[in-house]
Amino acid sequence: MQVREILRVKGSTLFTAQPHQLLSDAVGAMAEHDVGSLVVMGGGKMVGMLTFREVIKAVDAHQTDSISVEQVMVRDPVTVHPDMEVDDLRRLMIEKHSRYIPVMDGTMLMGVISFLDVAKAVLEEQSFENRMLKNYIRNWPEGEKPQE
Repeated sequence: MQVREILRVKGSTLFTAQPHQLLSDAVGAMAEHDVGSLVVMGGGKMVGMLTFREVIKAVDAHQTDSISVEQVMVRDPVTVHPDMEVDDLRRLMIEKHSRYIPVMDGTMLMGVISFLDVAKAVLEEQSFENRMLKNYIRNWPEGEKPQE
């Protein structure tokens, strides 16, 4: 399974913020759309990622009243290509402690994959494989024994 397959199921809706936008407005957008990350766009391209982790750090530092997204966003976030295998994606997300990873095809932002999206896709794939194996076993030709 590849990253592009997760994006196909998830959809391509992107929620964004601007670098100079107030953090409080970005948090409002995250709450409104029930998302844990926003892609920070500047000059028509991705310039960073804002996740709940950066928001929590800013709240802890008591700086949320006049702080901008740019001050807390992750600059140059780890990105992946749509052709990346999901096993490699899972490994990368764990190694980089990233719950949200933008998917880039060259300079085009294709979407954002969350750890939850990956878990859902893997579970769905395993469920499908289990159904196929059970169906295969159930329809075993009579008189033939499975090879050991």
